[in-house]
Amino acid sequence: MSLTNQYLQKARAILDTAEQQADAIQQAAQWFSQTILAGRMVHLFGSGHSRIMVEEMWPRYGSFAGFNPIVELSLSFHNLVVGANGQRQAMFLENVPGLAQRILRNYDLSEQDSALVISSSGCNVVPVEMAELFQERGIKVVALITKQHAEKSASKRPDGKKLSDFADLILDTGAPAGDAMVNVPGLDTPVAPGSTVGGAVLVNCIKAEVAGLLTQAGYPPRVLSAANVVGAERAVSLFESAYDEHAHRLAKLYERVGIPSYVSEPQKPVVP
Repeated sequence: MSLTNQYLQKARAILDTAEQQADAIQQAAQWFSQTILAGRMVHLFGSGHSRIMVEEMWPRYGSFAGFNPIVELSLSFHNLVVGANGQRQAMFLENVPGLAQRILRNYDLSEQDSALVISSSGCNVVPVEMAELFQERGIKVVALITKQHAEKSASKRPDGKKLSDFADLILDTGAPAGDAMVNVPGLDTPVAPGSTVGGAVLVNCIKAEVAGLLTQAGYPPRVLSAANVVGAERAVSLFESAYDEHAHRLAKLYERVGIPSYVSEPQKPVVP
């Protein structure tokens, strides 16, 4: 078997793992659609390469407003690798206690919100604390991890707790422990990770189910669409309206920040 075929075969197994989680995907979509219909946002967080899944959800073609991508460059800017803003610093910072608290201090959270927290190992401090803080605020947390990898990884927290300990629902990318899936003859370390494949499949399945639920509820989302699919004029209109909607939803997360007496009131469904 060629190395390419070896990877593709394991990628197909990852698709099977995703398919076996259909009920969990539907549950996540139910929570997320309820949040969006309430005029609130689904918070997305991932440090390191988990940032990829955050941006896969929104904003890109085939996506729609209702998601709040929390991407901290200090935790996920890998381009320089070494030197200033290098990978060593990012890997250090994602295990600094208290950083999640400082990040979420920027938002007025509500029990109507929901969250997707991504971490392949489920063991780094910041994503684990992020999920913990969300749950403390009554927010449903969906954790996207790699189960085999997480089970064989040690938590970086003194209490040993992992992302799965603060999740209302757990999704598995289906990748192996260590993530890399291809064994090269003569090389003692595997190459070619698989969690990105599984993660991208899962978040897009959730996205599709959310779009279906919003449409069924009478509030079809404004989807970022290519001009060669919907025509140039409509493509521009969809992009502008989706970005405007994102801004309006995000404004609600800022307008009451720092006001201790504020108590969130239930909101009526709004047109996305």
